[in-house]
Amino acid sequence: IMHLPFRGRLKLLVASLTAVILLTWLYLLAGNLENGRSLLLSPCLSETPEARVLERAVLESRVREMEEENRQIRLQLNQLQGTAGQPADGGNYGNAAWGASADTGPDDVENTAEERANHTECPRSPTILKCELIHVACVCAGHNASRDVVTLVKSILFHRRNPLHFHFITDAVANQILSSLFQSWMVPSVQVSFYDADELKSEVSWIPNKHYSGIYGLMKLTLTKALPSDLTKVIVLDTDITFATDIAELWAIFRKFTDKQVIGLVENQSDWYLGNLWKNHKPWPALGRGFNTGVILLYLERLRRIGWEQMWRLTAERELMSMLSTSLADQDIFNAFIKQNPVLVHQLPCFWNVQLSDHTRSEQCYTEVSDLKVIHWNSPKKLRVKNKHVEFFRNLYLTFLEYDGNLLRRELFGCPSQATSESVRLQGALEELDEDDQCYDFRRERITVHRVHLYFLQYEYTPAGDDTDVTLVAQLSMDRLQMLEAICKHWEGPISLALYMSDAEAQQFLRYAQASEVLKNRKNVGYHIVYKEGQFYPVNLVRNVALRNANTPYVFLADVDFLPMYGLYDYLRKSVVQLDMAHTKKALVVPAFETLRYRLSFPKSKAELLSMLDMGTLYTFRYHVWTKGHAPTNYAKWRTATTPYKVEWEADFEPYVVVKRDCPEYDQRFVGFGWNKVSHIMELDAQEYDLMVLPNAFMIHMPHAPSFDISKFRSSPGYRYCLQTLKEEFHQDLSRKYGAAALKYLTAQRNI
Repeated sequence: IMHLPFRGRLKLLVASLTAVILLTWLYLLAGNLENGRSLLLSPCLSETPEARVLERAVLESRVREMEEENRQIRLQLNQLQGTAGQPADGGNYGNAAWGASADTGPDDVENTAEERANHTECPRSPTILKCELIHVACVCAGHNASRDVVTLVKSILFHRRNPLHFHFITDAVANQILSSLFQSWMVPSVQVSFYDADELKSEVSWIPNKHYSGIYGLMKLTLTKALPSDLTKVIVLDTDITFATDIAELWAIFRKFTDKQVIGLVENQSDWYLGNLWKNHKPWPALGRGFNTGVILLYLERLRRIGWEQMWRLTAERELMSMLSTSLADQDIFNAFIKQNPVLVHQLPCFWNVQLSDHTRSEQCYTEVSDLKVIHWNSPKKLRVKNKHVEFFRNLYLTFLEYDGNLLRRELFGCPSQATSESVRLQGALEELDEDDQCYDFRRERITVHRVHLYFLQYEYTPAGDDTDVTLVAQLSMDRLQMLEAICKHWEGPISLALYMSDAEAQQFLRYAQASEVLKNRKNVGYHIVYKEGQFYPVNLVRNVALRNANTPYVFLADVDFLPMYGLYDYLRKSVVQLDMAHTKKALVVPAFETLRYRLSFPKSKAELLSMLDMGTLYTFRYHVWTKGHAPTNYAKWRTATTPYKVEWEADFEPYVVVKRDCPEYDQRFVGFGWNKVSHIMELDAQEYDLMVLPNAFMIHMPHAPSFDISKFRSSPGYRYCLQTLKEEFHQDLSRKYGAAALKYLTAQRNI
């Protein structure tokens, strides 16, 4: 009896689905004729010679619409049956119905006078080819703009159905960040090209600009020169843009340009160019309210043909004689140019650039918020701007900000992407794996490519000129975030941190860092996000990201749950000189200790540490559970040592060391808990590094809850079996690499 309501609803939905499918196909196949004319086409289309072609297009459109309705019904059925139904096409593509494009209609202000005179109720719906390549250009400089670009790109990728080619004009910082990100993102059917902004600075550096964007705010004027000469058209976007629809709709508007039109823009939605914002406000000349350059359609081929480079220069020179400088960067010059050449502009409907700055008319661009296409956060206040729908806009932006970028790696249906050499290599490696292997998941993790966003926050550090500088290198996840402030207080030198996080967690970290007085004032800490994917913590991959992006001659390979002694940075730099690290192969061991107390009066000297050790406040690291890990440090000798002393490698030795930056990387086959540092020290020894213990250095491990991976190691026999298998394979690889010298590691392991 309890199941009757459910079954009733289920039968109703099944019946609805069947009826819809039957009626749809009967209607489409049999047709519905009235007076010999198809009702599928409007009267103004059915009389034209292209009627048959258009009717077929409309039929296909109707079929797609009905398929979508059917899909929605199936989704409801799945939900009723407890199935987690997901959209078959991988996501919601927004309001991208071509036939109902809001770009056309009786109020289409962009039509010429002749077109308006001949206007009928028949919409003109521009379309693009199924796999047509869409070009998008963006000027991006610095750490913050690079983060903004990622959110913009996510919103475009979420809705897109076409291959894309992004063209980034970047400074050195943004180039490093974005090139690494896209290389590791590996999104199908996406090409990326970079252009050096430094080479373009001379083109615009002569223009005084008061806008906060600085010289980069003028770079869009140079795109005809910066971009490839065979590129005919491009969509140009600011970094503070969010798409709410398929970018192909915007690209299709190029087909509506008249022969003379070379640029497509949305009207400016503030009163800036009307000159009435304040007393004596004198803006640059503009046509009416002027145009906003956050979203631009540039017909590059035509711009080159009319001599754009010379034209904008002449315009800027003329206006600067009286204006002296630009207030809104390139936008002022574009508007002055259009004022003189209005026939060259194609006005876009304002929902293609809904400008969310204060005192704008943006709310007049849409009846419902679902109508808008592009949101432009062009106020310095960004998400704090005032608008009656700002909560909706903010939530839309935050959705893409925290959206899992891994989900955007999907292939485009019907548009196969050209395989890169890296994707071919990875596919080959994947095919070599045996899915029946008990350790398949471990091996699969080794070839997983994680997205990497380098320098997530601003980083400004130039290594000391004496070639003794040392960077602290560590990795962490969200559950160790509270350690960062303490480490920064203990270590004043440069730090390279790799953080293993989801997209949402990365944003939480950003808010945490920006709110911390300690962290926001440190510009010599490089934060590198490695985005989560898979079931294991790829600890050595994350460590390698931090190691590769240290920019000093030496690195201190530490863990984030250790606090270095006060003054360790300066002590290590002196030790580098004392032990002639530049000309010898040495690994300097920093003895590790631990406390079980969450509140610790940190020792200020070696003498104070020894006293706490004797009182039982401190212990040698892992004394209770894993003595072998640090026993070779020889703590008894360290107590009285006044000079560095050499120790020999022993099985399972895993000290924290200072080495040259070009040391061997960590072996990425080891994930989660177990042997991730042991294998690295073993390779250092195989390469004949001398292990030298520093007599006046120490670090203390702070207590924390056990990690998820150590819990898996302790509870899962399968986990321990696979770790043992990986150890044996590592030994074999070491023997192949270093020959007979590596046999001692295998012997030592068997004697344990």
